[in-house]
Amino acid sequence: MTYLEQSQAAGRHIMPDLVRAFALFGIVLVNVAYFAYPGEITYHYGGLNTALDKSAYFGVDALFLFKSYTLFSFMFGAGLAYQMLSAQRRGLAFGPQYFRRLFGLLVLGILHVTFGFVGDILIIYAVLGGLLFFFRNRPIKSLIRWGIAFVIIQILIALLGAFGFYMGETFDPDSMSVMATEMQSTMDKSAQIYTTGSFAEIAAQRWTDWAGFIIFATAYQGPGVLGFFLMGLAAVKSDILNRPEAPLWAKARKFYLPLGLIISAIGAAISQNSGESLSAIGMLGMAILLLGAPFASFGYLGWLAKWSAGPVTRFKIFMARGGTSSLTAYLMQSLILSFIFCAYGLGLYGQIGAAGCIAIAAVTGAFTLSFSSLWRKRFTRGPMEYLLRSWTYLGSNKA
Repeated sequence: MTYLEQSQAAGRHIMPDLVRAFALFGIVLVNVAYFAYPGEITYHYGGLNTALDKSAYFGVDALFLFKSYTLFSFMFGAGLAYQMLSAQRRGLAFGPQYFRRLFGLLVLGILHVTFGFVGDILIIYAVLGGLLFFFRNRPIKSLIRWGIAFVIIQILIALLGAFGFYMGETFDPDSMSVMATEMQSTMDKSAQIYTTGSFAEIAAQRWTDWAGFIIFATAYQGPGVLGFFLMGLAAVKSDILNRPEAPLWAKARKFYLPLGLIISAIGAAISQNSGESLSAIGMLGMAILLLGAPFASFGYLGWLAKWSAGPVTRFKIFMARGGTSSLTAYLMQSLILSFIFCAYGLGLYGQIGAAGCIAIAAVTGAFTLSFSSLWRKRFTRGPMEYLLRSWTYLGSNKA
């Protein structure tokens, strides 16, 4: 059975798979900075030496930062709805299989941090996915209201963080200077380990860095992730993902996309020109980027809806098919980039500017999506999708 036949048999449009493919490509362009430089400041550590570096960094921030993971989160919520409908069709108890799936994601996330990436999102998804379960039976309008509320909370937290830095820089500069010195020392030690350490030392450092990352990610990304989980759940309940011709998508293309990209460009410019991401100006730029992300993300959804509704082409099917194995591609991206930049691989940590890193990421993204698409020509599911599904339906009748 071909990919299109499988989609039609399941009663699903190809739009969700195109969204996943687009999100995956954006994610790797953003993530590469955290493989190549210390996660607290990434390219500000030494990767912005040329005009090309600065332009590439600005472009990724304006077009993809906070947007790719937003789309990924949106599709995670949609995935919950698809699983729920599938369980209903098969007469299976949904709760046990859903929480087995979340536990499987948690285990994969732990392995992901150990072997690949300090900025893993799977652990956060596993934890927040547990909260999402309790929203599963809420009406569509309630899901949308809750989703918007969580996104607003995320933006307010970012603004509060910027205000906190401003107050510290204005009224207690000595303490801020001491904190900056300590953080610089911590980043230098971390960079040294990624540059010269063994695999075991680098894996241990990832977990040390993860302890700081998870606090930041929970505060700055957690509410938005949960918000878009809820919107994705609402999108499937309303069947709008199967209707790319719906007026909402046209409105998103016409109004939300330009608005979101303009706001994001302002935020990216402020963040880049701040010189330090961990400063009042840098954090303000981040808050503005978070403000623009929901509008731009829905604009991208509108654009992808239009593409999905157009003529069926080989390239479109190739990309959508690759999007069906998003977990495989996501984990593969991390393994490739960790090998390229860490000392136990090619050892390029801190040696390539932003433009070069982003070029490497683009090639990695294209390769992993191509691998996933070609794999799916021969197999029903991607390897990681097969593993997670087998665990999810353990002891159940999947027929």
